[in-house]
Amino acid sequence: MAPDPEAAQHFYGELLGWRYRPGSQKLGHYVVALADGVPVAGLGEARDSLRVLTAWTPYFAIDSVDTAAGRVRERGATVAVGPVGFGAGRVAWAADPAGALFGIWEGGVDPQWRAGSRPNAPSWLELRTHDAFAAALFYGEVFGWDKGDPERYDIGYEHDRVVLRIDGRTVAGLSGGAVEDAPDPRVRPHWHVHFGVEEVDAAAARAADLGAEVVSAPADTPTGRIAVVRDPQGALFSLESVGS
Repeated sequence: MAPDPEAAQHFYGELLGWRYRPGSQKLGHYVVALADGVPVAGLGEARDSLRVLTAWTPYFAIDSVDTAAGRVRERGATVAVGPVGFGAGRVAWAADPAGALFGIWEGGVDPQWRAGSRPNAPSWLELRTHDAFAAALFYGEVFGWDKGDPERYDIGYEHDRVVLRIDGRTVAGLSGGAVEDAPDPRVRPHWHVHFGVEEVDAAAARAADLGAEVVSAPADTPTGRIAVVRDPQGALFSLESVGS
């Protein structure tokens, strides 16, 4: 969500080669981003009750958004909007106990939307928060991760973070730290999206040329070469090396 969605479309189109198709007309200025013809993200206008700090927001699919919203409230967290009808499904926007925002989605999910290892698409999600283990307990109870099929779902610990794996692939990580005490609200607890690219250094340089801030220069990490970028409207994300 961004105050100027057309500027966001231009930035990510130039950076990641995205093309766009219209989304649901009920959602106002909303488009679906395509990487090599495959849907990978949605870009919409932050306005009215949805106006928050410009950010990428993860959506977790579940059979019943009402049940999940109830679990959020029962655990002392906040359901900010919804559940409401949204396109072909129903959605709620919530904040976890530490204040990180996320969406809950009920409705059909195209398998191509799932994060993966293709270039120019989301590769995985990272929650940056104060207490990773408390967060893992919260999300596990809300979405039933601990009750999922043990052949498909696994919660473990690696590289100093709690990780969620589905079908053997890491799709989300929960990292702890002192972000709650950061004076800059843009770096307080939040879900952080990693976009896979073939050349991290070139992509980071391109982002800077397009007016973004390279918060952390490209560097090798246990999970690959990564650069942290803040787009021209303030949304934070990472660029991470993936194979083609």
